[in-house]
Amino acid sequence: MSWDGDALAEKMEENFERQYAAADARAHRGTSTPEERARSAQFQSLRVSRSRIMGQLTLATNPSHRTVLERALKSINDQMADDE
Repeated sequence: MSWDGDALAEKMEENFERQYAAADARAHRGTSTPEERARSAQFQSLRVSRSRIMGQLTLATNPSHRTVLERALKSINDQMADDE
């Protein structure tokens, strides 16, 4: 298997996001309401999904599959923008 720079970049981005989320959780521990924690968890889930779809999109060659991934990415981006 050859070295894949895109896969490495994706893994690094996911690792950074996990570290950021953990630091954010530590900073806000005990200071948020259940609704805020649920909203934060939903936003984090969207970020992870977005990262995964972006990785799949870089590898997708079938135009139909790319279209589905692009729509999913747009949907996630729209949801993230609404939550901010």
